[in-house]
Amino acid sequence: MSTSGSAQSQPASRPTVNLLLSGVGGQGVVLASYVLSQVAMAEGYDVKQSEVHGMSQRGGSVTSHFRFGDKVWSPLVTPGTADILLSFEALEALRYAHWLRPGGLLVYNTVRINPSPVAAGLAEYPADIDARIAAVAANVRRVDAGALAEEAGTVKAVNVVMLGATSSALPFAPETWEVVIRRVVPPKTVDVNLKAFALGAAQGTSEAAACTTGA
Repeated sequence: MSTSGSAQSQPASRPTVNLLLSGVGGQGVVLASYVLSQVAMAEGYDVKQSEVHGMSQRGGSVTSHFRFGDKVWSPLVTPGTADILLSFEALEALRYAHWLRPGGLLVYNTVRINPSPVAAGLAEYPADIDARIAAVAANVRRVDAGALAEEAGTVKAVNVVMLGATSSALPFAPETWEVVIRRVVPPKTVDVNLKAFALGAAQGTSEAAACTTGA
């Protein structure tokens, strides 16, 4: 009896995908990471997620490591291995760009939030931040998440806009995103957040032809 049929029937293993989220306190990095974990688990992936590193108070730098696949052993992404860097602020995108693997995707919010040294007058925010990011990352999606969140109905939905902008690079079904968003956001904000996600997804999809993760 031939064994080729049974071998072909075995499901293909799904590779582990590495994401690093970066931003500043108050931007909803923690919630975004939680939504990602819920979506991945709903689709049957093994998920490992680190504690948030950095100062989580408003204005402090925040990062979150997120990995999913058929079987994931460690929660930590290491520098040079991130398939996707999802940054909620421009300087944070530049700060962590070296964590991307070659060909990895950088999705970042174009908003500029002054870190403490800049606010104290001890340093200057780079005026050419977008050019600097483009020089170190070849595969980039720039998102004016604040404007899209306002269009959706609240600036508080910036994090959901950013998830939408990244969604086309992830192997998750649109309906899974919707189910999870409906479940985790406050009931009165469901419609606003779904619109924010859709606006982000539309922008991400429009740029997807030039942005492939290879993940």
